[in-house]
Amino acid sequence: MPEMPAAVPMGESWNSGAAGERTRSVTIVSRDVTLIAFIMYGKQKDGDHGAPDQSTDPGFITFFSKLPPKSPETGTLRLFHRTGSDEFYSVYGPDALFVAQHTFHTNSVIKYLGAGGRAAGLPTVSLKVTVAQILLREALTVKQLRVEIWVPEPGQGKKCTKFRLDKEASPGNLQEVEDLLFVDSDLLSAPIVMAIKLASAPASSGAKLRTVGVAFADTSVRQLGVADFVDNDLFSNTELKAPSQSLVIQLSVKEAIVPTGTTSGTTDRDIDLNKLKAVLDRCGVVISERKPSEFTAKNVADDIPRLLQPSAVINASTADATMTIPELSLPTAPAALSALISYLSLLSDPSNHGAYTLRTHDLSQYMKLDASALRALNLTEAPGNAATTTRNTTLLGLLNKCKTAQGTRLLGTWLKQPLVNLHEIRKLNIFGIPALMFNVTPGKRQDLVETFFEDTNTRRTLQDDYMKVMPDMHRLSKRFQKSVASLEDVVRVYQVVIKLPGLIEALEGVQTEKEWHAALVEDVYLKSLKEYQGSLEKYGEMVEQTLDLEELDNHNYVIKPDYDPKLQDLAEKLAKTRDGLDKEHREVGKDLGLELDKKLHLENNQVYGYCFRLTKSDSKALTKKYIEIGTNKSGVFFTTKKLKELAEDFKEYSQSYTRTQSVLVKEVVSIASTYTPVLEALDNIIAHLDVILSTRIRTLHRRLCSGNLILLESRHPCLEVQDDISFIPNDVEMVKGESEFHIITGPNMGGKSTYIRQVGVIALMAQIGCYVPCTEAQVPIFDSILCRVGAGDSQLKGVSTFMAEMLETATILRSATKDSLIIIDELGRGTSTYDGFGLAWAISEHIASEIRAFCLFATHFHELTALDQQISHVKNLHVVAHVTSAGEKSQDQDITLLYKVEPGISDQSFGIHVAKLANFPENVIKLAKRKADELEDFGTDIAGPEEEAIPADVTEEGLQIMEDFLRTWSSLPSGDDGEDVVMGDVDQDPDAQLQELRQCMEEFRPRIEKNRWLQSVLSSL
Repeated sequence: MPEMPAAVPMGESWNSGAAGERTRSVTIVSRDVTLIAFIMYGKQKDGDHGAPDQSTDPGFITFFSKLPPKSPETGTLRLFHRTGSDEFYSVYGPDALFVAQHTFHTNSVIKYLGAGGRAAGLPTVSLKVTVAQILLREALTVKQLRVEIWVPEPGQGKKCTKFRLDKEASPGNLQEVEDLLFVDSDLLSAPIVMAIKLASAPASSGAKLRTVGVAFADTSVRQLGVADFVDNDLFSNTELKAPSQSLVIQLSVKEAIVPTGTTSGTTDRDIDLNKLKAVLDRCGVVISERKPSEFTAKNVADDIPRLLQPSAVINASTADATMTIPELSLPTAPAALSALISYLSLLSDPSNHGAYTLRTHDLSQYMKLDASALRALNLTEAPGNAATTTRNTTLLGLLNKCKTAQGTRLLGTWLKQPLVNLHEIRKLNIFGIPALMFNVTPGKRQDLVETFFEDTNTRRTLQDDYMKVMPDMHRLSKRFQKSVASLEDVVRVYQVVIKLPGLIEALEGVQTEKEWHAALVEDVYLKSLKEYQGSLEKYGEMVEQTLDLEELDNHNYVIKPDYDPKLQDLAEKLAKTRDGLDKEHREVGKDLGLELDKKLHLENNQVYGYCFRLTKSDSKALTKKYIEIGTNKSGVFFTTKKLKELAEDFKEYSQSYTRTQSVLVKEVVSIASTYTPVLEALDNIIAHLDVILSTRIRTLHRRLCSGNLILLESRHPCLEVQDDISFIPNDVEMVKGESEFHIITGPNMGGKSTYIRQVGVIALMAQIGCYVPCTEAQVPIFDSILCRVGAGDSQLKGVSTFMAEMLETATILRSATKDSLIIIDELGRGTSTYDGFGLAWAISEHIASEIRAFCLFATHFHELTALDQQISHVKNLHVVAHVTSAGEKSQDQDITLLYKVEPGISDQSFGIHVAKLANFPENVIKLAKRKADELEDFGTDIAGPEEEAIPADVTEEGLQIMEDFLRTWSSLPSGDDGEDVVMGDVDQDPDAQLQELRQCMEEFRPRIEKNRWLQSVLSSL
């Protein structure tokens, strides 16, 4: 999209020029409309951008073929920036196919360069600048791709065959493309990039401990962080940091920097790196490999003081940095920090010097959340699905009623940083901002939410009139610090300044019946806002004295002419010249007898400057004293000697005006940049207020406590707000030592998974300071929420569904403590029934007897419910279903799911009923019922009433009785010849033989009837 000139002379209207100029005005006012029009009507035209030049020159095809092979499938998207009068971008090869499929959703935009056409040519797609910006934003923030932008090498003319790499960006490093990405939108999630260094340390037992050094950066707010910890074989601490929180999950890491492995790929380091990469991949993190030599702390002591704010460095000129900066004394993290600084090229940008802060990340103050918990609890959108999920399907989408980008980012951070220390929760404010900034205890933060909830008018005024217009001041501050800000940025900050008095007045007018509520608003917000208002008063005065505020309505950001004498003089000359242009326009119209603006047009043409234009039919009236300068389909362009002189004067004065104003603009921007510390502090206040205002109360209460988990009428917050759903609440009662482990059985689709997940969501909401969807709740402090829910595999990595299930369960068994909350759904279903049940029983017994954590275990292994007979604090729950018999067989039953969870056992899963709901073919349903009935009949035949175990001595006695019986029967006279038995020659009556057997049976009957084992054998015959 063409950019507006840096300065527009006073009185000139963009809409009074040529059609091209009018188009600029419309584009600036309504970019969205322009984009929609492009998508609907501009594909063919856009596809032809630059194609004729490229197709006739094979030099570019040769150049492109020599580039290293990269594609979106391997994680990198290449764009080629075509500069000139008509600026656009091009993509080639696999990048062109990707753009055609994912951006335009059609192959009709693809052109083919070189010989061979579609069969052998090089695919290419051209994009307008606005569409390229959308593509960049989607590729980096949604698709998690790396991006390269190439520009023509200088001195090539129109046909560019050689390009050089100009900009590189990745999901965690957006610095070089921020101005392209966020022209029309704000950054809603921080681009966190993390460097990880692996090392070994000797242990007391003689073995080696694996230590991990981590450094991370948020370039959007210029913050660095480090952490050092010991990890286990599964790298669960990287994902599930011991003892508290997952760095990757909690910080929403977008990209990880790791050292490359060895050439052999078989060393211990290679094995550890592969395990680490697998963990990062499960978390949806883009992995970038760097040379191991970059992971050294050799120069970090010299580099860090240059980046840190002066207040963070003590006697940097004389003292050793490792002595004055405690973060550099960690054993492994400084090496990771060195690699991170190198990867982000922080030192090469002078605006970064003295602008960063550095902190040590406390591994023990946050709750553990693994990647499985993130998915199971639907906290945020999964990587790559940011544009496909609806607002209320995730907890962040449900809670995010924020009006500002900074509020949304802050809320996303809070959701992944639940606190685990009750004292720290009371010490910190509602969502983790230091108490030195906001002195807010849990009772006070609930009072804040209640205050604005009760005063609906004030809350709506603050949200609609103030929060909606607040820009992302952290991003603006960064533009000021990098000296790339414009007058438009100065004006955006000025709009915040003029809104502050009204914001303060609205907060002072909060209507509340409780005096301490008003005092709380004063303490938390008004005190700081009044201080910042005083600091920014001079800023407002500076803007009002230097900028022409009347031109803002026309989207013109210009300096006041009377601010500088030279500028004033040039403005007067321009005004006089414009008057001369208008006068000449009238005189020529009178001479030709043509109506002004309808017939005779005065235009500021891009090629000819100021000139007249007539249609071809009206041009017949021109005489020799008029100078024709050009003809095209829009008409005939001509000028006069007087107009030519005036046009040259206007061009000269305009250029002088622009040069003079640009110097003044730099001065104004430089002055404005000195206010960035105040703007960043104000941004934190605005973000916090935005989240508090967006909080809603719907009979939601909670009380943090130690010990038991008791929820009355609990609901799943995301499900209950869905359309056409009347959610049925359920109670939860988990008491330490009495009911720690719950086994939940019941029909498919009955609500088991929802029940166990909503407990996890409620526990997390309580520990971030939210109200929870219950009429009453007692929630203990959990150190982690560990989940094993759902089926998933990674076939490309050789991980089956069952293997993924076992890996997640192994992480739970290694990481869980007695203060954890474990949620397991359908464990052991990926293998044979006996193996799966054995694993489910063993894992359940281990958790219930060894770990002793609160656990919710949903299963269809009904035999698992017998665990409550072995362990007293195991309790059975079931999902209620109303069953109506429709036939003799159990498979002919009709069921109604009631979605209520009650004590007891359900011995049926009603899977065929669910298949019927899924519209299975009728013959398949009938066959399933028949086979199920056969299995039930077989089970009934072989399964008798449960009996007590028969003692071994009784069994031995029964065997002896049976042996004596057979010996006695065989010793009776049976027609033998006294020596050998003649087989087949004995002619004895069968009735006689039967009579002998009866006599023998009567003899042994008393002994047989007294033996339990023989009775059980006879009854089974």
